[in-house]
Amino acid sequence: MMHMTFYWSRQATLLFSSWRTDSWLSYALTLLACVLASAFYQDLENVRYRVRRSGKPTEGKAEEPLLLQPKGAGAGYTGKLSVGKIVGGVLFGLSSALGYLLMLAIMSFNGGVFLAIVLGLTVGFLVFRSEDEDETAGANSTCACA
Repeated sequence: MMHMTFYWSRQATLLFSSWRTDSWLSYALTLLACVLASAFYQDLENVRYRVRRSGKPTEGKAEEPLLLQPKGAGAGYTGKLSVGKIVGGVLFGLSSALGYLLMLAIMSFNGGVFLAIVLGLTVGFLVFRSEDEDETAGANSTCACA
């Protein structure tokens, strides 16, 4: 039976018909897998962000507005495949696939699975990505310090 509203039960089917929880141990291991997968998703996003940033010009260099750039020059387009683009594309594909799997897991409508994924995303953000926000905020803030 497929649930269409949130329910609270240790019996859940996740992603595949063979992934069913029928005991508290299997349910706890499933929730742990959801937490780890969603934290790993945040780690993949962090790695992808760092790969993308490594190909950008350094801070302080003024860039031409996108509309004034020559045709095909926007968004770092060079016309060739580079190692950075290939790695970025592979990371994007992996991150997208994992993100969609997490979304499908949430669509099981099990309350514990939902909370486990949100917890994993939160912990993953705090561990892997919160320094990115700090760097961005520090670069954009203007301080009139002495």
